[in-house]
Formats: sequence, structure tokens, C-alpha cells
Amino acid sequence: MSTALHEVGRLLPVVGFLAAVLVLAKLCDDEGLFHAAGVYMARHSWGAGQSAARRLLTTVFLIAAGTTAVLSLDATIVLLTPVVLSTARTLGVPARPHGYAAAHLANTASLLLPVSNLTNLLAFSAAGLSFTRFTAAMTLPWLLAVAAEYAMLRWLFRRDLRVSTSDRTAPPPPEIPYFVLTVLVLTLIGFGVTSLLGLAPAWAAFAGAAVLAVRAVVRGHETPLGIVRAANVPFLLAVLALGVLVSAVLDLGLGDALAHLLPHGTTLPALLGIAAVAAVLSNVINNLPAVLVLLPLVAGAGPVAVLAVLIGVNIGPNLTYPGSLSNLLWRKVVRGQMTASAREFTAIGLLTMPLTLAVAVLGLWLGASILGLR
Repeated sequence: MSTALHEVGRLLPVVGFLAAVLVLAKLCDDEGLFHAAGVYMARHSWGAGQSAARRLLTTVFLIAAGTTAVLSLDATIVLLTPVVLSTARTLGVPARPHGYAAAHLANTASLLLPVSNLTNLLAFSAAGLSFTRFTAAMTLPWLLAVAAEYAMLRWLFRRDLRVSTSDRTAPPPPEIPYFVLTVLVLTLIGFGVTSLLGLAPAWAAFAGAAVLAVRAVVRGHETPLGIVRAANVPFLLAVLALGVLVSAVLDLGLGDALAHLLPHGTTLPALLGIAAVAAVLSNVINNLPAVLVLLPLVAGAGPVAVLAVLIGVNIGPNLTYPGSLSNLLWRKVVRGQMTASAREFTAIGLLTMPLTLAVAVLGLWLGASILGLR
């Protein structure tokens, strides 16, 4: 019982942080942020002839990478993906390249900030780095991984991307939600400031969510109960329960067995090996239990090894649907709007995931050397 309570106590700050980010993303959608993004994508690609689909893919990459990094992968899957598919239909271009871009970036582009993914929050806690230090270490891996995804998906879907757009009237300019953008920028600044002051960055997320929540309630756009629902309390409780379960399994000897598979040290080959083990395990048991299992085993090796695990559990799930919960959610979102069989998803993942994983680890190794991390 004491072990379970200890694990719950360890995860509570992480779960609280996650709740604030989920509420923040939902309120951003209520303020029209993702509708504005869809209108911008359509206008940016309008009238470009045969290059319209390629231009849309570029815009999707930029917006999806930013959305995933700042508002978490859940926002990209649940809120942005339907907008992306609707924009593709409006332009009359194939949906598959852009739909798969959203799916892959929900995983790959979640490397950047501690708030981008639940796995990041767990790794952030285990690595012992400040918010700014974590972000600095993951910037180069994030840039290289997103660039690799873009190059490979553009090549894989080169035929779909040659389709011309239909000749229709361009949509009007989007109404830019300046207030919500200002709150997001201030929240990001708050992450850095709280880190410098030695405070938990979760306070900045709570502040940003509180500002938008009060505004939504005062204007009658949301109710207090609706805001609580946005936090997805059943999911948060499931995370706590999973943490307790994984801790118990580790105590039964699984940790010792896995420890023998993990390379030691922070050389480039060792980091590649750690990330590869994390990627494989993610596709066997899902990335959330995988990160809970692996973090205690590598925490003693230092923050760079922890971040190598993070790269594996974030990029690895691009291989199979069971790799992450976001994959399964994406499949549900796109059902009936584009083909997305398990065979096709895995075939695309086999061509993209290994290289993306490798360049991200290379970026981590280079970035750690520059920052003096061990």
C-alpha cells in the first residue's frame, strides 16, 4: 500500500499539469483558434494549381508541429485533424498525405516541450532538468525529426501531391483570435519564468487555463462543469492507476530483465540502442506503460539517457496503431474520411520511423554535447 501511495504522490503533479494543458487546449478551440488555422491553411493553398496540395502539406506541418509542441498531441489529433481533413476536401485534394502528417506529427513533434505529451511530463520529472534546459536539449532533435518526417512523407505521397485544386471562390480571411494567442504566448513565457524562479511550470499552465476559463464562463460560452469535463478526469485517474500497476510489475522482476537489454552510457551508439528498445517496447505494450517501465531503469544514467527513452517512446509509435493512444484516437477521427488500414499505417511507419528516430537521437547527442549534458 505504501508503495502505491508513493507512486500516486509522485505522479500527482504530472497529472495536474496534464489536466491544465487539456483544459487550455479545449478553451483555445472554443475561442476559434483551430477554425482560424483551417481558414489560413485553405487560403494559403488556394489558387496554387498543381502545387496546392504540396503547399497545404507544408502548412499542415507548420501548424501541426506548433500545435503539438504548445498544446499537446491530443489537440493535434482531436481538434486539428478534423480541420485538416475538411480543408483538404474544400481544396479538392487527397486527404491521405495531410491526415498522415497530422498523425505522425502528433507523435514526432511532441518532443519539444515538457507539456507536449504525457510521456514528456514523466520524462521531465525523471530528468531533473529545468523547463528551459529540457527545451534546449530537445530543440535540435525536434527540428531534425520534423524535417525528416516532412521529406519522407512528401516523397511517399508524391503522386497524391501532384493533384490540382478545384477552381472555387477563395474563403474570406480568418478572424484571428488575438486574445487566445496572447494568452498562449504569455503561458509559454510563464513556463520559462517559473523555471528560472525555481517554481513548477505547471503554475503557468494553470494560470493560462484559468484566464481562458474565467473569460469563457463570464461570456456564457462554457460552464464550470464543462471545464471540469475538459480535464478528462477518468483519463487522469487511469494514468495514476497505470503508474501503480507498472510499479508493481517492476517490483516483480520485469525491471531486472529489461535492464539487461538497455545499453549503458551516453555515447551515440548507446543512445541509439536505448531509443530503439523504447520504440520496440512502445509497439509491444503501448508507449505510456513503456515510458513508466523504462524511466526508473535509466534515470541513474543521467538526463540524456532519459531523453533518449523519450525519443523512442514518442517517435516509435508511428510504426503501429497500438504504439500510442493518440494513434488509436486518430484512427477513430479519420474513419470514413480517408483510408487508414493497419497494414498501410505500419507500411508507412516502416519507411519513416527508423530514420526519424535515428536523426532525432543524433540531434540529442549533438545538442547534449553543446549544452554540456551527460
